[in-house]
Formats: sequence, structure tokens, C-alpha cells
Amino acid sequence: MGISKVFKIMAFTKKNEEAVSPVIGVILMVAITVILAAVIAAFVFGMAGNIQSTKTVGVTLTSNQTNFGVATITGGADLKTLNQVNASIDGATEVILIPSPVSVGKYGTTTTAVNGKRVILTGYFTDGTVQMLIDKQF
Repeated sequence: MGISKVFKIMAFTKKNEEAVSPVIGVILMVAITVILAAVIAAFVFGMAGNIQSTKTVGVTLTSNQTNFGVATITGGADLKTLNQVNASIDGATEVILIPSPVSVGKYGTTTTAVNGKRVILTGYFTDGTVQMLIDKQF
């Protein structure tokens, strides 16, 4: 076998191996471009700037011997900014359960029995944030 014939076989084999690399390279470059465009668009259009943090407040919700709901404040990092806690029973209009000033150990009792009902406690904070604190089915 001559040297020129071996060289032709090696050159042909090398061309076949290199043909895969540009295709993968183009696919990867297109994927990187799409991801980069999505990240830039998120920042330009402000999609990443509207994220609010969740407030941390500890509240327990139990029922007493007469089946009325009793909510008790137990603490939390954002307790100082909590104005009041309202209660909604089975979707009825909210009533103020724990008025301002809210502090650890302060409690409020619902005006109706909660046995078999869904009670939602909502917290209202000084910065205007409204957040659900508890959603409990009795």
C-alpha cells in the first residue's frame, strides 16, 4: 500500500469526523443566544423587579369549647409591621379579629362558630402589603 493511498484514507476519515462538530457548535450557539436574549428581556421589561418577599408572622388558629375560632399571635420577624389581623369565615365578609397594636400573646375570637367551616386569617401591614396568614378548615 502506498503512502499516498494511506494519506487519502486518513484525510477522508478526518473530514467525516469534523462534520459533526460544526452542527453541534451551531446548535449550542443558538441555544446560548436564545437564553441570553430571554434574560436580557426579563431585566429590560422589568419582569424580575416586581418580586415581593413574604412577611413572616406566627399565628395559631384553634377552636375553644364553644366552637369559636381563637387566633393567637406567637411572634415573627415582621410582627412590628403588622397592623391588624382580619378573619373570613366560609368566604363571608372579613371582620377585624386582632386590631392594632398587634403583639405577641394578643388574641382574638371569632363572632361565629367555626365547626365545619373554612377560616382565612389575613394580615394587613404598615407598608400596604396584605397577606394570607392562615387558611384552615375546621
